Parts: sequence; structure tokens; C-alpha cells
Amino acid sequence: MKGPLRIIAGAWRGRPITSPGGATTRPTSARVRQALFDILLHAPWAEEAVTGCLVLDAFAGSGALGFEALSRGAERVTFLENDSAACAAIQHNIHTYGIADRAKVMICDVLSPPRGSPHSLVLIDPPYGRDLVPHSIIALSTNGWIIPGTVIAAEFGREDSIPANVSPLIERVHGAARLVIWRHTSKERGDG
Repeated sequence: MKGPLRIIAGAWRGRPITSPGGATTRPTSARVRQALFDILLHAPWAEEAVTGCLVLDAFAGSGALGFEALSRGAERVTFLENDSAACAAIQHNIHTYGIADRAKVMICDVLSPPRGSPHSLVLIDPPYGRDLVPHSIIALSTNGWIIPGTVIAAEFGREDSIPANVSPLIERVHGAARLVIWRHTSKERGDG
């Protein structure tokens, strides 16, 4: 396992997040995590987007986004990840933090997830350049994880296209990452 990332802010500020070794995961940078949660906690349209909410961290990787959400007041987080080393690292962090009652790891492919229950905030951070965001939105919607009104925060590669049917509430570029946040609609299929 790699050296630890650190929680940026909230109740666990500065605490380490152990991440898996190797090149299979690309943890969201501290700068992007800071920007994302500053938006979600302070934008007028994002009222109660994190505090007390059920959060889904899809393509969880290190789980940094989900742990950041818990540190900032999310009620529960479900981590979806298909890499067993990444899942082991997330499970290690859950055990270390003593939050088994607030966090769950599911080893699965986000593009063909099991049935789930609606989450009010969905964090999607897939590998860049594979057009995975729109396909994951379709799969997660079809299987009950996303419903109309769900806030979706997705990290795209700077060159990746945003689905045409998405109406961003906000879009920010940070280095190679482009952060886009929107509310899911009943008409959105994610395949624009």
C-alpha cells in the first residue's frame, strides 16, 4: 500500500487515508477534493448536499472522496470499486477509523452494479479518457442508486466530453481534472 493521503477538512482533518499500491488507482488530488467540498458545502443550490446525507462513491479507488464526505458530516457512504487491492485499502481505513456502521464497500463493476437504494450525493471519479461517466450514470440509474434530484459530482479528464443532456450547476478545471456538478433529472439518460 502507498503512503497515506490525508483528509483535507472536517472532523478528521489531517488523518491519513491508506491507498492501494500500484498504478490501478488515481486518487483525486487534494486540490480537487478541497474545491469539490467547498462547493458542496457553500453553494446556495447545494444546501444539505453533504451533511446528514447518503453518499455513493463510485469508482472509489482510494475512497478519498467518500472519506472526505464522512469527515464533513455525511451520514453514510457506500464505496463501489472493482479492484480488490483498492477495496482492501478502503476496508482497512473503515476499520482504522472505527466507522463500520457508517461505511460499506462493495466489490463490483460500476457499469453493472447490483440493485441499490437511492443516494442523495453521487461522486463519480473514473479513469479518464474512457467515456465512463455517462455509462455509469445509466447503470446506476437503472439499478436504483440515482434518482431525479440526486446531486452528481463527476471528475472528467480535461479533454473528456460532458454528456450533452447534462446541465451543469458548476464546472471547474483543476490541472488535468474537470469537475462538473449537476442534479440528475428524469429525462437524463447520461448518453448525450
